[in-house]
Parts: sequence; structure tokens; C-alpha cells
Amino acid sequence: MTSDVSARAQAWLEERRPEARGLGQQLSELIDDPESFVTVLRNGFERLSDGAYAAEQERVAPGSGVVIGVRWPLVRAVGRQLRGALLQGSSASAISLAQRLVRSETREVRLFATVPLEASLSDDPERTWQVLRRLARAATDWISVDAMADLVALGIIAEPRRWAELEQLVYSTSTWERRLVGSTLARMPFQVPSSQRGMLDGVRGLTLIESMMGDAEEPVQKALGWALREWTRVHAPGVAALLGAEAAIAARDDDGHRAWVIRDALSAQPANVARDLRGRIASVHRRSGAPATSRAAAVASEFVAALGGTERVVQHQGERMPGARP
Repeated sequence: MTSDVSARAQAWLEERRPEARGLGQQLSELIDDPESFVTVLRNGFERLSDGAYAAEQERVAPGSGVVIGVRWPLVRAVGRQLRGALLQGSSASAISLAQRLVRSETREVRLFATVPLEASLSDDPERTWQVLRRLARAATDWISVDAMADLVALGIIAEPRRWAELEQLVYSTSTWERRLVGSTLARMPFQVPSSQRGMLDGVRGLTLIESMMGDAEEPVQKALGWALREWTRVHAPGVAALLGAEAAIAARDDDGHRAWVIRDALSAQPANVARDLRGRIASVHRRSGAPATSRAAAVASEFVAALGGTERVVQHQGERMPGARP
């Protein structure tokens, strides 16, 4: 039964959906005027804001920065009104608009860049991807990361060479770029019909997850557990094998980072498999402050040492894609 709180929240949303749709229709006339678009969007979002929701953001997603407090169903309702106009227009206009949105200090306005980027992805994937990379570098919380995961997944499916981007991000010094690897993999199975999930590169996806098992950051661990649960839809035997191998490492090395991810992934496994794995790591628990044990972290540490410090690494990562700062 729906709780009174949920019912009130739903009623609140339904009351404001017409205004959200109206805002989207107004914005559809401003696609070629990014400055006016941002002003109207921000003002509209402020009218749609929920003070209580805004106050909860720092607790729910620490590091969120400046937020207006618009609930995501309303943001999506605004975006849906724009898709037709964006698709009828040029990809250059969509990308120019996204570039302006990404510069905003306000999270909801910045993440709204995914709406025009979705429209430009097929016609101009290279420039679209550059803006996505900029959006990823600006992320400071899990909501910002996960909001772009669907679009990154679509880009990789459309151009398999983009797997190389995720393969680079596993070594990133940014917690949020590493989380993007897991959240993208978690969303990838939903970007194709269920009958075509077998066409996804299950081995490549699991190899990325395996390289990050042992990451010390909780947001990354949560994304890896999520990815393993969803990747079971793509390559169930591979996920089971990976979990078995990782459980052996976790038990042998008393590795709480790996054990936490394994437990988080067990809900998608058959009961007998989950029971066996849970028993094998029963005494292994995550310890605050324990260093990362992942293969990716070891490689990244060697990279940092070779370049002479994290500042040089950050500079190198920023330059790894020419023109990544449009």
C-alpha cells in the first residue's frame, strides 16, 4: 500500500507536471539562444522546486553543491517537451546549448545538458562525447554521475570503440569518474531490447568490473555491486564465475572492499549460489581507512609515481582527449 508520504509526494508532482510541460514548450523556442535558455530554465526550475527535497540533497548525495531542488520526474517532463524541437534542429545547436548548460554551477541546470546531448549523439558523436567528458569531470556527487550513465552507455553501444573511454576511467584519480564506469555498465543492459542483450560485450564489461574490485571508495563499490546485479542479465555465468573468484581473494586476503561488493551483488544470484558465497566471506568485513586493493588502483599508483604526483596525472587526464574542453 502506498504510504501517506508517497501519496502526498505523487500528488505534489502531478499538480506541477502541467507547469513543467509548459516550461519545456517555452524552452523549445530558445534552443538557438543558450543564454536566454539557461535563464528561463533556471527561473522555471525555481518555480518547480521543492524546499524539503532541496534540503535533503546534501544528506542523500554529499557534495551536490548548488541545487534548486527540482524532483527528477519534473526535470524529465521538461526535457520530453524539447526532444522534438532538438531533433528537428541541428546537432551544432544542440551541442552549443549543452556546452552552455555544462558551465552552470547549479546541478539541475548543468545536468540538463544530457537532453540536447541525447539529440546530438547520433549525428555528431565525437563532439557530443567531448561534452560528456566535461560533464563527467565536473561531477561531485553520485546523482550527477548516474544522470549521465544512460547516455554514456548509448554512446558505447553505438560506437564500440568508446569502450576505451571506460577502460581509461578505471585508472582515474576521481572517485566520480570511476563510479561512472560502474553506473554505465549497470545501465547498459537497458539500452537494448532484452532479446539483444547477448550482443553486448559481456566479457569486456566483466573485465572492467574485475579490474576495479577492491576499490576503496564506497560510491564506486556501490556502482560495482549495481553493475554486477544488472550484468547478470547479460552474462550470468560470467558474473557467477567472477563472484566466485573474488570471494576466494576476499577470504584469502581478508579484503573487506571486495567482500562488500560481493554481498551487494548477491540479490541477483540464484539462492544456492548466494548462500555459498555469503558463507565463504562471512568473516570478512569492510574496514574504514583500508587502502584500495584493486588491480586498477595498483596501476594508477604506479602511474602517479612515474609522472611525479597527482597534479600531473590530473593534467594528463584532462588532455587525453583533444578538444575535450569545448
